[in-house]
Amino acid sequence: MTEFNPGDYDISELGPAIKDIEDVGELEEILQAEHRGENRAGAIALIESRIKKFSESDEPEDVEGLDLDSMSAAEVGNALQSIDEVSDLDSLLEREESGKDRDSVKRLINKRRDSIQGSDKQAEELEIIEKTAEERHPDLSHPTRDKRHVRALHNGNYRDMWVYCETQAGELVDVSKEMLGKARALMDQYNEDYDEEERVVAVLIGSDVSKHVADTIAYGADVVVVREDPRLERFQHKPYTEIFCDMARGGATHTENESNGGRDEAWRDYDKPRYVLFPATNNGRDLSALAQAELDSGLASDCSGLYITEEVISNPVKTGVAGEKKEFSRVLHMKRPDFSGFEYSTILCIDNPTREFHPQGASVIPGSFPIPEQDPDREGLVVTHEAPLESEWFRVSVTDYDQLDEGIDLTGHEVIVAFGRGIGDDPTRGVELVKELADQFEDSEIGVTRGIVTGSFKFDGHVEQYTNEDRQIGETGQVVAPKLYIAAGISGAVQHKVGMDESDTIIAINTDPNARIRDFSDYFIEGDLFEVLPQLTEALKQGTFSAALASDGGEKRGDSQ
Repeated sequence: MTEFNPGDYDISELGPAIKDIEDVGELEEILQAEHRGENRAGAIALIESRIKKFSESDEPEDVEGLDLDSMSAAEVGNALQSIDEVSDLDSLLEREESGKDRDSVKRLINKRRDSIQGSDKQAEELEIIEKTAEERHPDLSHPTRDKRHVRALHNGNYRDMWVYCETQAGELVDVSKEMLGKARALMDQYNEDYDEEERVVAVLIGSDVSKHVADTIAYGADVVVVREDPRLERFQHKPYTEIFCDMARGGATHTENESNGGRDEAWRDYDKPRYVLFPATNNGRDLSALAQAELDSGLASDCSGLYITEEVISNPVKTGVAGEKKEFSRVLHMKRPDFSGFEYSTILCIDNPTREFHPQGASVIPGSFPIPEQDPDREGLVVTHEAPLESEWFRVSVTDYDQLDEGIDLTGHEVIVAFGRGIGDDPTRGVELVKELADQFEDSEIGVTRGIVTGSFKFDGHVEQYTNEDRQIGETGQVVAPKLYIAAGISGAVQHKVGMDESDTIIAINTDPNARIRDFSDYFIEGDLFEVLPQLTEALKQGTFSAALASDGGEKRGDSQ
């Protein structure tokens, strides 16, 4: 028995380790050790190819001459390695089924069959990927005629993280500031990890946006690319998409850039941004999808978490080789809530063997990150975008509009006090208690659940304003992430959870010790909100509080300050 253990080696190390082993018997032992151990498809293929190379005969196995009934499963497995025709394997499978009908042998035959078919399918997929759009769609005269720079670059040059900074009513929206702060932190860490000097690039598009240049630099941008035009006062799909994409690929140095709309720009020397962030607002969602499609890349929408690191992938569409793993570096991991916030997914935008996907793009849920402190001493480069704007882009114009009541914006506040159906015993008094507690904080607002909005509660006029739909938090309402979230009389349905789960600290008050909100609260107070809220209010006034609190682990804690 050989002492060689294939599990001691990564697949990339295994090849060199066995390159001097030519004894087929020893290689067979190594193969069986791999099967008993990690059973890696790539390692198995590597060892089997070595066995095949040093087998006594290079002639194909005589399928008709195989006597399956007299062979052990191991002997059948060895014989199968020289059989490359699916029809021959089908014949062997029929013979086994009509003979001993051993499950172990049938599994070996089917595994060999799937391996051959998988290789053929992968080759076909790669061949399709390598074809141009015209070759894939010969029935269309110009399948990519309307897109400039559409063909994915190969070995392209990508740098920097771009942030589209949205403005509304002439003001820079808070989520733009949040994204700049997050981008600054990400790229500072990125530059340290990879010994680079890549930048945060802010993008401002509108009719009077130059006034925000200093703010975007103070919030973290190294470069600000600005485009102003009176026709851009209101967001429109066509011009905003064309302008953003022209900015993004304007300095393309790829060999085909001239025929695809690229041009040289002194401030940058790359084909497209490495990463790009958009706000997950109404306009930001529209622009992000259109721009990323035009730039021939992907988009992770409505994200609440971002980080950059390496990732090991085994998908053959990404690695180019079935059964092998490949490490991709500098990957932007984009975390987003799924299933109404009950679960989270992390989205990756990773290159194929013959195609690169850049920029790696995400839209960010407002309130996901803190607004950073401004640094008025920061300096940055200001770039004016001067490419011509086509009149055809502005064929749609707004001739008249009504200003809608924007309601209450709950995002950006340090404290949210929210209430649900637990106020049912005395609705008006319940809202009064919630407001009294919220008033103890310097920066707070009041939120409600959908149950309050759709319920049949009767409220006196002086508190009715705090029960309206514009204060609703959850899947069909606002998404908030305050430093402190106090949930009074809220059961914790997943639809509400998605609206407040990113809060730093969650305190829940409920008479039901098994309420679902307990599972994702930092502190749970089992009690009647009509009794607990006055105690909390008084405690804030006095600076002390004594009550029975249950942590998320269920332990009782008292005399909390």
